[in-house]
Amino acid sequence: MGREAARWARSPLPSAPRPRPLGRARSGGAVQRAGALLLLRERPAHGYELLEALPDVIGEARVDMGNLYRVLRALEEDGLVSSEWQADAPGPAKRTYELTPEGRRLLDEWATALRRSRERIDGFLTRYEGR
Repeated sequence: MGREAARWARSPLPSAPRPRPLGRARSGGAVQRAGALLLLRERPAHGYELLEALPDVIGEARVDMGNLYRVLRALEEDGLVSSEWQADAPGPAKRTYELTPEGRRLLDEWATALRRSRERIDGFLTRYEGR
């Protein structure tokens, strides 16, 4: 399974494992894509709910609405999220996004890679600070 294969990235620290990209390389950046997947892991959500919650998750003051919807469409095209229109609630119909099993697997890969990176960075800083 080619998509499942881990890739190696150039990194300031040698031999950093890198999981496959979070969807296609499009606008939005990996952090925004990862943040959207993380929020959808917690529960399905409408785009506006993601727009409200995402800044806290990714550490940004605000997220561009148009960019978020482009990211969500790309994630859906890549099979990482699915969506369906909800017309049963009052008001206009809303699209609800949900993490797919493939999206969950990719998010798990990224969390593992981040843990490894954190361990390497912590080791570096510990030695640097002489602890």
